[in-house]
Amino acid sequence: MLKPKLPVNESQRIESLNSYDILDTLPEKDYDEITQLASQICNTPISLISLIDPQRQWFKSHHGLGATETPRELAFCAHAILEPDKIFVVNDAYKDVRFSDNPLVVGDPNVVFYTGVPLVNTEGHALGTLCTIDHKPRELSQSQISSLKILAHTVVTLMELRKSNIALQKIKRELEARNSELENFAYVISHDIKSPLINIMSFTELLKNDYYESFDENGIKYLDYLHQSSEKLNTMVDGLLSYYRGERLLATKNEVFKINDLLQSLIPLLSKSEDFKINYPESKKTIKGNKVVLEHILLNLFNNSIKYNDKDEILVDFDFSEDNEYYYFTVTDNGRGIAKEHQNKIFNLFANLGIKDRFGNKGTGIGLTAVKKFVESLGGTINLSSEVGKGTTINFTIKKEK
Repeated sequence: MLKPKLPVNESQRIESLNSYDILDTLPEKDYDEITQLASQICNTPISLISLIDPQRQWFKSHHGLGATETPRELAFCAHAILEPDKIFVVNDAYKDVRFSDNPLVVGDPNVVFYTGVPLVNTEGHALGTLCTIDHKPRELSQSQISSLKILAHTVVTLMELRKSNIALQKIKRELEARNSELENFAYVISHDIKSPLINIMSFTELLKNDYYESFDENGIKYLDYLHQSSEKLNTMVDGLLSYYRGERLLATKNEVFKINDLLQSLIPLLSKSEDFKINYPESKKTIKGNKVVLEHILLNLFNNSIKYNDKDEILVDFDFSEDNEYYYFTVTDNGRGIAKEHQNKIFNLFANLGIKDRFGNKGTGIGLTAVKKFVESLGGTINLSSEVGKGTTINFTIKKEK
């Protein structure tokens, strides 16, 4: 018996094999179906997906064989990986000096016929083989060999998908950890900022109310500036905290609800200090989705339509439609409108056009960013069209749950 040599790139090959994190994993249907099909095509009792590590050949799938591994020095597959570009064929092991006295030949499982197709990955490393085995001498037809090569390519594709999925899962875990850290950071910072802010706002009001006569005109003006700045910063902190808590809202369960019932519940939450009218079609249509998130989206859009409106009569039109794949929503107002040069950045975080709303406050540039984040997380898209002096229309979609 001749022991197999080591490939010239053995250390890189082993490193590449380990990157798939597949050794000693549980059986999987996709791999088992391939070995079963290989045996059916080649009319052989045994087919294996064999991976060669430093000490052994380990079987990811072993059709017709009870063992899950054998020593590497006995493995036919360890010979096969030495020539990644060739199919390794042993028609009769008893007549081959390399294997005639191999324990796997003279004993169980009595390997006499062997054909192995190297499993060559995208880096050019032969990780193992897809092989088929019989207990008697024989040959495969060219058609059978071609089919075996196709199946071997499928095995490599499955392994590459596994590797990609592992990488994606790792990235997902890292992103989730970072998001959690960021949310916790935002909460701590907002708490540490909000307490002093509330104190500042309270003390400025106290100074104005109780010590008004002690300040001259400039002193009163500076106190007003201080109070306004504190209020703006407080609003921004609340917005940031709401933005980074968005993941919790997305985790809420879907439910079935009527669109018009949702709209009617939102109207009392909007500003009552202004005269506004929201028009929506009389409809009893129901949808299935994340009601809590949709509430936040529409509240933000409706509030913007009211706050950034310079008309005596504030009008907001809402429309809804659907098809097999998506729900479609439209919110249109008769407000100030947004200049074209600003429309492409309106959904960016902290994008602030420097415009005061009807109440004299400047926006934080957080609300519409959160809206876009919510919409895209629900599988939809959002876009805006606007004309200065005439108003703004925002269209967004939400993907239906199957």
